[in-house]
Amino acid sequence: MPSAYRGDDALATLLTEAGTGRTPADIRALVAGVLAAPEGEDPAAWLALVGEGLPDALAGQLQALKAELASVPAAPRPDAAARLAALRGALKRRSLDGFVVPRGDEHQGEYVPPRAQRLAWLTGFNGSAGNAVVTADRAAIFVDGRYTIQVRAEVPAALYEYRHLVEDPLSDWLVEALPEGGRLGYDPWLHTAGWVEKLRPVLERAGIHLIPCEGNPLDSVWADQPPAPLAPVVPQEIAFTGEASADKRARIAGELAAKGIAAAVLTQPDSIAWLLNIRGADVPCTPLPLSFAILAADGAVELFLDPRKLAPRTAAHLGDRVRVRPVPEFGPALDAVARGSARVLADPASTSAWILDRLHLAGARIERDTDPCALPKACKNAAELAGTRAAHARDGAALVRFLRWFATEAPKGGLTEIAVADRLLAFRRGGERFQGLSFDTIAGAGPNGAIVHYRVTPETDRRLDPDSLFLLDSGAQYLDGTTDVTRTLAVGSPGPEMRDRFTRVLKGHIALSTARFPRGTTGSQLDALARLPLWAAGLDYDHGTGHGVGSFLSVHEGPQRISKIGNSVALQPGMILSNEPGYYKTGAYGIRIENLVVVQPVEIADAERPMLGFEPLTLAPIDRTLIEVSLLTGDELAWVDAYHARVRDELTPQLDAGDAAWLAGATAPLALG
Repeated sequence: MPSAYRGDDALATLLTEAGTGRTPADIRALVAGVLAAPEGEDPAAWLALVGEGLPDALAGQLQALKAELASVPAAPRPDAAARLAALRGALKRRSLDGFVVPRGDEHQGEYVPPRAQRLAWLTGFNGSAGNAVVTADRAAIFVDGRYTIQVRAEVPAALYEYRHLVEDPLSDWLVEALPEGGRLGYDPWLHTAGWVEKLRPVLERAGIHLIPCEGNPLDSVWADQPPAPLAPVVPQEIAFTGEASADKRARIAGELAAKGIAAAVLTQPDSIAWLLNIRGADVPCTPLPLSFAILAADGAVELFLDPRKLAPRTAAHLGDRVRVRPVPEFGPALDAVARGSARVLADPASTSAWILDRLHLAGARIERDTDPCALPKACKNAAELAGTRAAHARDGAALVRFLRWFATEAPKGGLTEIAVADRLLAFRRGGERFQGLSFDTIAGAGPNGAIVHYRVTPETDRRLDPDSLFLLDSGAQYLDGTTDVTRTLAVGSPGPEMRDRFTRVLKGHIALSTARFPRGTTGSQLDALARLPLWAAGLDYDHGTGHGVGSFLSVHEGPQRISKIGNSVALQPGMILSNEPGYYKTGAYGIRIENLVVVQPVEIADAERPMLGFEPLTLAPIDRTLIEVSLLTGDELAWVDAYHARVRDELTPQLDAGDAAWLAGATAPLALG
């Protein structure tokens, strides 16, 4: 509990005595940014932004000031109608007939800071994907199938039309809603060039003009918009990265130079974190410092972020070949790198239209290609794989402790989704190197489990009913690895249909896990293996089978994936992916079984081509009570028993006697019943 804040005069004295060179006004601005970032597991970590080894008295007052500012009540937010009216007023002042509000930020990332949550501020919608469009007399919100229920609960039907993000194209609505000669505004920082290039010709054919806005109109009416987040940027130890940043930079810069490319513009914070061996905490669940970078063909890097984020030791870690510059200098730096019609690489799938427009206007010859860090980042080296194996072992031990608790408590009938998620988090927090969750836990009881990306809230928190299924999809961030695991658990006695569907999902999981395939194979070529047992019964699931996973980075990482949708990236050794087939019966239950796996070379006698396969990383028992053994082949039954034996052997040394005994029962051979 921090002591009471004694006032700015007392703080000024302490800052001077410690030689920080900061004023109370500086500190207040700093704390505002800190409060706009996630709290994190160490609530004192932000003190490194003031200085290392701070005197206890100063550290105490800094924490007290933070607590005081955090407790200030937020100003009353205008109601949804007032917010919508304010935006319409801003559009009228700019002579715009409409404006698009996406759920995203300048980096097109999965997680965005509070400052970038414009869609939520305007509409009240808190999902992770969507767009709103506002005209003078109409407004609509576009979401995908994951959020059709949520959007109706959060967004007023009297103000917004509900539209499906895929089935109701945004362009069709705009052509209908806007007059000929109308002007549709957009923030070029928040949309990719591909989005602009796809939408513009459709609108032009209808006589509608697409107008890039200098300054977001919504920001001009969002009176209490949070500042940009400020969380410490820290070095990631080479014991975990396995390769020095200088070596990574030289390797990738050499590839650019060989192609005659002067520089690459990097806009994905996870690529920048990987390249420079740094981590941050600007957004939830992913250890990222929000930033931009320019990597030159000689290996030098310009890193654009708020310099206040750099802990003192991080500046030394970056070295003299990495120049840190404030974000407002990014535009002029793009002009400079484009000079002389230089060839500059930018990834059109993730780079904002503003950046590509700036490069084009500066005369650059833009090379539209994938992020040069994406593939090498995806192919984990030996140190990264050793780290992720260790992280999965610790995570598995926490899961076993949780599952033993669940097996005892769930049949009593008193558990709710939030209580279960909180308990699992508590078990994980006891593990070494734990840094937080890798995504918001999906804890779906009964029919909530059929909502693929369900997020429990106090309003939706459901009790676990007897003789039902509970779907638990969760993961953690550790300094040495990222985990993501789904287990479907029986509460009481599952019915025959539940066991049938679960076993078919398990058969698909096993088929993919045991696949052997030649080098050059893509995930899309393997996707059907996981679906065949479901297809045989006329069933399927409507999500991908696998996504890439980072090394203490994003739990959703490209460029590889396993899905029906075509993916041209061949699977390569060191790539980590999820293996997560499922089945969902709307209004009843959901089933998913997910392990993380790593692509590895395999030896096959007399093979004519180099072959690859998957090594499971996740260590957690699969609920045996849900398996209909009669549906398994001999090889499938042997796989389950071998996997469970490995789980038991690797986790037992980390467990106490009670947990070890429970695990022995949970992983007993299926032939024993």
